[in-house]
Amino acid sequence: MDFIELRVTAPGELSDILVAELAEIGFDTFEDNDEGFCAYTTQDVFSADNVAEIMSRYQGLGEVEFEHRLITRQNWNAEWEKNFQPLVIADKVSVRAPFHAARPDLEYEIVIMPRMSFGTGHHDTTALMITNQLHIDHQNKRVLDMGCGTGILAVMAVQLGASYVLAVDVEPWTAENAADNALENNVQNQVEARLGDVTALEGEEPFDLILANINRNVLLEDMGAYAHYLKPGGPILFSGFYEDDLPLIRAAAEQSGFAYESHRVQNHWVSAVFRQPA
Repeated sequence: MDFIELRVTAPGELSDILVAELAEIGFDTFEDNDEGFCAYTTQDVFSADNVAEIMSRYQGLGEVEFEHRLITRQNWNAEWEKNFQPLVIADKVSVRAPFHAARPDLEYEIVIMPRMSFGTGHHDTTALMITNQLHIDHQNKRVLDMGCGTGILAVMAVQLGASYVLAVDVEPWTAENAADNALENNVQNQVEARLGDVTALEGEEPFDLILANINRNVLLEDMGAYAHYLKPGGPILFSGFYEDDLPLIRAAAEQSGFAYESHRVQNHWVSAVFRQPA
């Protein structure tokens, strides 16, 4: 399946409102830029009429321009190769493509081939999750990575000492990409990529740690399942939502039994750490 990229030019505060509105009609990945943001969804979900209706409602609050384009599997590699630059996260983690130079001066290095998947580390949510991972004990842990994308968080988990990571995503090419990136980083024996949603976890034993970088709506819908699949005392790291949504996420998490510990904010995006009571 192909993607739709919606490129929106809007003032900063209005961009936050538009992201929330677009999330309600199926857009689930957002990337900020100097002019506004880009939003992504699959072609089957996209409705130009619904997008136009949302944009028309907010024209009076500031100048809003938008356009969309199809991104096919065929041209995706060319797109990300053209735009993907090496990245350093928290002064410790190098994220690069195979054609970039290595950074032996840094403690960790992750090599990513995104293909049709999202999650190169350039989006604030991925960088926030990795930063939080650096402060969580992964040693000999059994980890669940929900909405794994490229598998970047799964690779990071193994490099931090995880013994096994189950990386799950609903898109076939994403699960394939996560497996390929596990191989690229020589962690294929510790990472299992699986196609599906939370129903794909049926029969699994609880995990020591859960990573869930998805979006607000999916996190809220699946909160009870996360509680079921996390061991007592285990941490869960959430991201994929804006700072304004943190109270909603926190309320749902606490209702499911999780205890809030901390959160980080970057360009209005959040990664929050909760824990299953022991």
